[in-house]
Amino acid sequence: MTEFRIGRREAILAATAFAVTPAAKAQAEEEPPIHVVKGRGCECCEAWVDYLREQGFTVTDEVSMGTLLIRFKMDQGIPAKAFSCHTGTVDGYALEGHVPAADIRRLLDERPDAVGLAVPGMPYGSPGMGSEDSRDAYDVLLVGRDGSLEVFTSYPAA
Repeated sequence: MTEFRIGRREAILAATAFAVTPAAKAQAEEEPPIHVVKGRGCECCEAWVDYLREQGFTVTDEVSMGTLLIRFKMDQGIPAKAFSCHTGTVDGYALEGHVPAADIRRLLDERPDAVGLAVPGMPYGSPGMGSEDSRDAYDVLLVGRDGSLEVFTSYPAA
């Protein structure tokens, strides 16, 4: 009978893999999936979807154009003054534009009576819009059910 032996290094690597995998899987299972509706060929929309996946979210996406995309935003309760290039939905909330993952998680934890979050326009340095190291100042806004907007989080210029 052949004796099977593994070294200390292999044992440590295997233990680490088993310890990390359940934690990452548990985080993805705990967070509801995000669905993103975006314009065709928009690189910043793709970058935001990639960013969300890197942050551990499960993301599905679809392409919509012109008035259909605008109608989707309006159907979610996003006022025109808060529009950006793409709209996501997560667990009954809307996510308009380049909303950071930390704010999505805070929204899901706090569960305010609101439509969701918006980052109007496309501020440089927001997730999917270039380097955070040289970002423009921007606000993440909480969209009220009446269309009102209030600051949820402020990000200073870097």
